[in-house]
Amino acid sequence: MPRAVSNVPRLKRKKQILKHARGAFGARSKLWKAAKETVERGWVYAYRDRKNKKRDFRKLWIVRINAGARQHDMSYSVFMNGLKLAGIEVDRKILADIAVRDPQAFAAIADAARAALNNAA
Repeated sequence: MPRAVSNVPRLKRKKQILKHARGAFGARSKLWKAAKETVERGWVYAYRDRKNKKRDFRKLWIVRINAGARQHDMSYSVFMNGLKLAGIEVDRKILADIAVRDPQAFAAIADAARAALNNAA
């Protein structure tokens, strides 16, 4: 029985890693060990930051909604409570976009939230 060697799969793996390491500085794109470490570290960061991106965008939307709400003399939490009481179900992404791009529409939404708060009190 012939001796099994892993030449083809090993070279395929190395080629893949070196392909992913293109653009890295100096030896990190040329030498096997440095390229492997660089690529694996990059994959760890990519996995982590796919999760963090969702947090970051939610924070950004909240900041934008808060800025729009404060122009109408409400805090973010009061504004969101007013929306809930008014039965307006718009997610934060859309609210933030409206606050930035269409101030008149945001003013109408803020007025509806304020009216719902006044009716509840």
